[in-house]
Amino acid sequence: MKTPRHLDELFTPAAVVDVDRMTANLDKMASYVAGHRLALYPHTKTHKTPELAKEQLRRGAPGVTCATLHEAEVMSSVTDNILLAYPPVSLPKLQRLVDVAGKVRLSVAVDSLVVLDGLQRALHGTDVVVDIMVEVDVGMHRVGAILPNDAVAIARAIENSKNTRYAGLMFYPGHIRQHVSEQKYDIATTRAVINEFLGAMVQADLAPTRVSGGSTPTALFSHQFEGINEIRPGTYIFNDRTTAAMGACAWQECAYSILATVVSTSVPKQAVVDAGSKAVFKEELRGVPGGDGFGALLDRPDVIVKSMSEEHGILDLSKTDWKPRVGDRVRIVPNHVCVSVNLHTHLHLERGGEVLDVLAIAARGW
Repeated sequence: MKTPRHLDELFTPAAVVDVDRMTANLDKMASYVAGHRLALYPHTKTHKTPELAKEQLRRGAPGVTCATLHEAEVMSSVTDNILLAYPPVSLPKLQRLVDVAGKVRLSVAVDSLVVLDGLQRALHGTDVVVDIMVEVDVGMHRVGAILPNDAVAIARAIENSKNTRYAGLMFYPGHIRQHVSEQKYDIATTRAVINEFLGAMVQADLAPTRVSGGSTPTALFSHQFEGINEIRPGTYIFNDRTTAAMGACAWQECAYSILATVVSTSVPKQAVVDAGSKAVFKEELRGVPGGDGFGALLDRPDVIVKSMSEEHGILDLSKTDWKPRVGDRVRIVPNHVCVSVNLHTHLHLERGGEVLDVLAIAARGW
């Protein structure tokens, strides 16, 4: 198949990345962590692409974070230092985990003695050693040890096996979703919870070497979470409509969009494009200001994707004097970039409409 040289040649819908915006996002985060002496373990669930992980590593990241074993397997081709930020449960996953851990330095998040025991059993009889990060709940209420004493018990049990090694504490401040100008109180209360866990660990003579936190919405305030020394933001490389609505990035820092073609203008005050839920993903703006819809046009953010079916995206034209024609191309910034990327097979890197490279999204899927 002929490699496209310009966006006009792409079959739509297509995932497109503005190289200059992405580069600026990468440089901005690298500069921040260097200035605050934090290690950056970028979460690859956003881009799922080894070539882009290389760019993060080239800027000083000592390793990467992954959500799935498939991501870890793919990223092992570009780094030997991987954090699996998800509790591994079930024999098929544990067998694959042992294989990965035999090739790289693998750290794994664990939030219970049950998960730890299963991992230790899978490793028993091998010469593989896995670093264990004790994950604690600081407000997200999704996974993580709830009480400091529970975290201490997990940390102590790690030493029951020669195959597991206590590495530190991990948390995710994903509950902080307000506009960045309104995050001060929640950051302070979250910091207090973290300090309770750290205090219990120190008192138990289990002071953690690594204290891992971070999310894109709170990334540039990470130094306010006293005691942490590494962060794991992911979305920052591309940003999205949610990140912009939170004030965690400017609209001009959104690097990822879905190129789509207008296929119908028959209904007044709307246009239909060939990018629906199977290209953009149907997720609302959750808990943040910014309006309705599932995405907005990159060059006309007042035009939103007001509804979607599988292959149809409906643009709301009620607030614009723009009159699209059938055949026009548009670029949609999705509400949530990570899940949109996972729907595509390739990323098209572009500058000024010229396609510079096409990268396979090698770690997509499960």
